[in-house]
Amino acid sequence: MDFRIFAFRTALALILGALIGLERQWRQRTAGLRTNALVAAGAAFFATLAFKIEPVHGSQQILANVISGVGFLGAGAILRDGASVRGLNTAATLWCAAAVGLFSGCGYYQEAGTAALMVIGAHLILRPIGRLLQRTPISPDEDSDCTYEVSVVCRSLDEQRIRTTLLHALSNTSLRLRSLLSRDAETMDALEVRAEIQATGKADQALEEIVGRLCLDASVSAASWERQQLVLERE
Repeated sequence: MDFRIFAFRTALALILGALIGLERQWRQRTAGLRTNALVAAGAAFFATLAFKIEPVHGSQQILANVISGVGFLGAGAILRDGASVRGLNTAATLWCAAAVGLFSGCGYYQEAGTAALMVIGAHLILRPIGRLLQRTPISPDEDSDCTYEVSVVCRSLDEQRIRTTLLHALSNTSLRLRSLLSRDAETMDALEVRAEIQATGKADQALEEIVGRLCLDASVSAASWERQQLVLERE
């Protein structure tokens, strides 16, 4: 491969990646102008290296490794903060920027430009559509997992019994206990037992029955349950 071809292909990947990154930088996302430009250029470097070392055979293995490597890079951009998941769009954008770089590095210039425009268009055009759809509340599907949080305030001396009662109540259902902890309550000589429970589909009725049973205990001063909503990032 001639050096001028190498320089043109990698420079084109850098420019197209920067165009993708401009929109991300404008919205102040984690992976902005430089990140997307470098991902696209890096993919182009590996693509041109693949053709320089082995024009036909062996290049596919290098390209496949680039794709999987960028997948790990994108996974690092995905964060979970409580019930919120952030970084999914950033990770997908990095993956697409790598594809643009591979197209450019392999000499498919029209495909590279088209792919870059499609990525930018997806962010600019699909964003308002996604926000419009997001405004419509959707009840959880029967097969989707729901996470519940149960809080029980009881006397300190009865903590172990309340925990045992809660575990026994869950054992007779299809609910799955994810965590169980105790901590000091606001009132003196009282503890809060907090449980995180997972269910397949909505299980509001089952949680209401369990909490209602706990409220009958003389040592329990307060008991409540809440269904947690999984919130995806809105970009």
